[in-house]
Amino acid sequence: MSLTSRISEVRTSFYRDLEGLRKDLNSIEKIRVKYLGKKGCLQTLFREIPQLKLEERREAGKLLNELKTEITGKLSSLREEILRKAGKERVFDYTLPPLKPDIGRLHPVSLTMREIIKIFREIGFSVEFGPEVESDYNNFQALNFPDDHPARDMQDTFYISDTVLLRTHTSPIQIRVMKSKEPPIRILAPGRVFRNEAINARSYCVFHQIEGLYVDKGVTFSELKGVLEYFAYRFFGGDVKLRFRPSFFPFTEPSAEVDISCFICGGKGCRVCKGTGWLEILGCGMVDPNVLSEVGIDPEEYSGYAFGMGPERIAMLKYGIDDIRLFYECDVRFCRQFY
Repeated sequence: MSLTSRISEVRTSFYRDLEGLRKDLNSIEKIRVKYLGKKGCLQTLFREIPQLKLEERREAGKLLNELKTEITGKLSSLREEILRKAGKERVFDYTLPPLKPDIGRLHPVSLTMREIIKIFREIGFSVEFGPEVESDYNNFQALNFPDDHPARDMQDTFYISDTVLLRTHTSPIQIRVMKSKEPPIRILAPGRVFRNEAINARSYCVFHQIEGLYVDKGVTFSELKGVLEYFAYRFFGGDVKLRFRPSFFPFTEPSAEVDISCFICGGKGCRVCKGTGWLEILGCGMVDPNVLSEVGIDPEEYSGYAFGMGPERIAMLKYGIDDIRLFYECDVRFCRQFY
């Protein structure tokens, strides 16, 4: 059968299909795919044209283009008629999948804090909160910071009045809990803190802390080391190593800074760990007897340990963030990277 005859048959078939067509957009789309789609009837015929003689090619090409224009026009008219009857410029297709809602994202600092709290809760720590506007007594004096103590210079404080300030750490929560509860006490104190510091890539005037406290009879420094090692293994991985360095904090004695082996370079030295192979993550120590006495706990009968860490610093280490200011610029694109 000649190509011209087959073109005529396709035209006849098209109008036959139109007679039994349901007047809806889905049916029109099926007809369009059948005749005008990439694997449709017309494309099949178009692919046969190069095999014809020159004169036959011209005739067949003309007929096919005319049929294509005719089919396109008919289907377009039917589509416009359906839309007009529906009284709309467009018809909603209820078979389409729903749009995914653009829900909010947890901040990377919030993700880090949740993970830290989860680890310590699993080993018996409860969570306590306190006010961000604190008294000088709870923030400094009860924690072994006398008025003239040089350690006060370590923390540039936002004072509201002579005796009221924005807390510089979450340690006042520990004071409140020790005054209101009897040992044994095993708590975490997470929250936002404030220090009047210059803003740069490594420091900010608002940040977060998570502090831990355990007070009971016979608490030792070795228990503190065991708890912190467990946390480090859970959070950073089983291959991490810890290093305790002597340090000073007014409210603990003895005191230590804790480093972990750099999980980026494996302790070999890189830009993140400044070539040392170690990353500082927290401070800790045994609760100073003066602090226990101040809150009414007998230091002869009880002992305790405390530790504190900055979730921003840990998040920067975990996620490879090199500028703390990114946490506070409210850029949604930044938060979306962590999902």
